[in-house]
Amino acid sequence: MAEIEIGRGKRGREAYSFDEVAVAPSRRTRAAEEVSTAWRIDAYPFEAPIIAAPMDSVVSPQSAVTLGRLGIPAALNLEGLWSRYEDPLPLLERIRGLPDDVAVAGLQRIYGEAPIDPDLISRRIAEMRAGGFPVTVAVSPQAAAELTPYAVAAGIDILVIRGTTVSAEHVAANGTPLNLKTFIYDLDVPVIVGGCATYQAALHLMRTGAAGVLVGFGGGAAHTTSDVLGIRVPMASAVADVAAARRDYLDESGGRYVHVIADGSVGSSGALVKAIACGADAVMLGSVLARATDSPGRGIHWGAEAWHPDLPRGERKDLGVVGTFEQILRGPSAMADGSANLVGALRKAMATTGYSDLKEFQRIDVVLSPSS
Repeated sequence: MAEIEIGRGKRGREAYSFDEVAVAPSRRTRAAEEVSTAWRIDAYPFEAPIIAAPMDSVVSPQSAVTLGRLGIPAALNLEGLWSRYEDPLPLLERIRGLPDDVAVAGLQRIYGEAPIDPDLISRRIAEMRAGGFPVTVAVSPQAAAELTPYAVAAGIDILVIRGTTVSAEHVAANGTPLNLKTFIYDLDVPVIVGGCATYQAALHLMRTGAAGVLVGFGGGAAHTTSDVLGIRVPMASAVADVAAARRDYLDESGGRYVHVIADGSVGSSGALVKAIACGADAVMLGSVLARATDSPGRGIHWGAEAWHPDLPRGERKDLGVVGTFEQILRGPSAMADGSANLVGALRKAMATTGYSDLKEFQRIDVVLSPSS
């Protein structure tokens, strides 16, 4: 990839966002009914290449079951409201009513007033398991060693370790390293880890034994990470780089396939299509699903970074509502802005370009369209 001289002492790579690429139609089309959007993580098959992000505005035990019925996994944040409060519903109303100028401070107070309760973790997982679908939960790298044993004992199926950036060895504040290779090896459940944004970082995470790698830093609609930390990921290039690491690791490991999951900047059905076209196996969605009438936030959206006690890197956003989870994922849609019927749009894009499944669609040609 071309490098550009920023100044005499610094060069930078040219990179592209989803807005700057588009899929190129092929010489063949097919009926949308013949297209499959199915994928799987380890032994768990799903109907659509989407994971609901571990954000309290999106995933509760109840919404996880609803999304499970619609064919997608939903990751419950084990450091969120449902692990801190017996009844989080009044807290959700408080968050909805916070004035904009004190919203972050209000979030910090609400999350700081109650510690994480291991008994609540077990009960929430039991509520999700009662729905009859694979149970997915998420922890930060800082809390993984402490909280994962409770989650595994309660019977989870998939673990997500998600942070702004995640390395193969995370060093905590007390100096104790979390060696992901050892940590994952000792678990009996598949683990998805991230975020990362480069070929080399992804390769290191794949070598830990992870079942999937998150590309990007998530929470695009509710993040201020670029403003606070100066970190930003042009996602089209990042996904393509990590997909190349997946290919090379497949050869290196003798056939072990690690799923690439785009986590960030997927705010519409068009971005979902482009993420798969750039090489992703699935996407992690937050803001799109937060606009559901049956989401916990009901159009109000925030991520874990917004209530960080020392360095908040997010905000509470009022995104408005679009429809139910089912309408957002499966339609029907009454809007032409890519905010609803995401799976239908992916099917249509695959059919229009002649591809029958996601693996085939990853090979489609893309074109640069910087003016879009």
